[in-house]
Amino acid sequence: MMSQRHEISDADWDRIKGYLSGQREQQDNRRFVNAVLWIARTEAA
Repeated sequence: MMSQRHEISDADWDRIKGYLSGQREQQDNRRFVNAVLWIARTEAA
């Protein structure tokens, strides 16, 4: 998957995905991480 602006890179995702314990698919966990990063980087909260 090619990384877009405000999204976690493939290399970084490979490093952290094992630490996330979700009962849903890994893609859902990645979307969650991307959402958190977007909020943090854009100060949207």
